[in-house]
Amino acid sequence: MKMKTLACVVLAALPFASNLAHAQDTIKIGVIAALTGPFANTGKPFEDGIKTFLQQNGDKVAGKKIEIIYRDDGGTNAELSKRAAQELVSRDKVSFLVGFSLTPSALAVAPIATQAKMPMIVMNAVTTGITSKSPYMLRTAMTMQQMTEPFGTWTAKNKVGKVYTLVSDYSTGIDAEARFTKGFTAGGGKIVGSSRVPLANPDYSPFIQRVKDEKPDALFFFAPGAEDGIGVLKAFSDKGLDKAGVKFLGVGDMTSDSPTLESLGERALGAITVLNYSTALDNEANKTFLKAYAVANPNRPPATFVTVAAYDTMGMIYETIRKLNGNVTGDAAMQVLSNMKWESPRGPISIDPATRDIIQNMYIREVKKVNGKLINQPVGVLKDVMPN
Repeated sequence: MKMKTLACVVLAALPFASNLAHAQDTIKIGVIAALTGPFANTGKPFEDGIKTFLQQNGDKVAGKKIEIIYRDDGGTNAELSKRAAQELVSRDKVSFLVGFSLTPSALAVAPIATQAKMPMIVMNAVTTGITSKSPYMLRTAMTMQQMTEPFGTWTAKNKVGKVYTLVSDYSTGIDAEARFTKGFTAGGGKIVGSSRVPLANPDYSPFIQRVKDEKPDALFFFAPGAEDGIGVLKAFSDKGLDKAGVKFLGVGDMTSDSPTLESLGERALGAITVLNYSTALDNEANKTFLKAYAVANPNRPPATFVTVAAYDTMGMIYETIRKLNGNVTGDAAMQVLSNMKWESPRGPISIDPATRDIIQNMYIREVKKVNGKLINQPVGVLKDVMPN
């Protein structure tokens, strides 16, 4: 009887031991992103970038198998983001939380990352200063300040005296407006008017009419998606602002290679944007990335800055796992990640250990037609821009 009981105990323990061994051999990465809905253009590129990296580098590093677990939060549902993070931490036992299409998602998850002592890597949300919300939050995307304040300074230096600002009415849009205005006015420029538009399904025609009435030298625009770029640039052209000599200035995804440039055609010519990436960048890392991307994602739109952020994030995670010989803990991983330097398709990048935010180049891009194709041609570079 005793022998039978002992045998039952041993047999019952075997599956547990097998699962434990499997868990120790696998490092899981939880991705929280807008994979469906109106902000999927900020979430689906995460998948593209991760797929590209895995196709190029495989799913094993330092003797560990890498497992990716996706959770869809729709982009703006902070409660869903929070619940997804809780499940990934407690049930799925992930070692990293990454993604975060929009700022509300990142802010909702920050306390969970802090409590779990888990690295949380922001691959898109750009509101300035959010890494201060958790000592375990790090960003591989960019900050709004990095783009718009230096862009404002550049604009003032390039013979643009009067600007009208038009931004989406939420935290990141307001941040964009404030940062551009700060750089532009410090350089001697004047803001002649400003408007804020609803975040969902705005009609840009009445706003563009207000811009036209003010007769500025340029319009500065920010919204969180490529569809907004299409809408505002169509209204900009339909109202004749381009023909009147008003310059269009914006953040880079307003003229994304696809679908914006394809949809707009030559109406996009001359639009000037600032961003940390362009597919037209001429460096070896970018050429390698674009070749791998084409193989991994043959039926997807062109790569974007979001794709590159996800690709770089995977590279940094792999390098962290290597340096830790596969023994990943939250504090050890953050120590490595917070001092990371990396050669990205966007150029050299590094993490500022004081803020855990990214230092990188910003590119001034102008929509031009090259060999019969519309591209965002880099026309200037702002080197090693610090986060703020």
